Amino acid sequence: MKVEILGPGCPRCENLLENAQKAVEELGLDAEVVKVTEMGKIMAYGVMSPPAVVVDGKVKGTGRLFSVEEIKRFLKE
Repeated sequence: MKVEILGPGCPRCENLLENAQKAVEELGLDAEVVKVTEMGKIMAYGVMSPPAVVVDGKVKGTGRLFSVEEIKRFLKE
């Protein structure tokens, strides 16, 4: 599983990255969590309002800081 956090590197993006890492850890998943800051890659996903969470190439949520619990739901879908 690959979890991508899309965003320019703002504090919300950093917090979202931490929440995603914590969600993966709490669920005991074997997942790679990466931060994507390149605007070209972000726009390729059709994301116009970062930050965003992408799981295995599918955008799960955009535009705000998602909680650990919300990210866990994304990971279980």
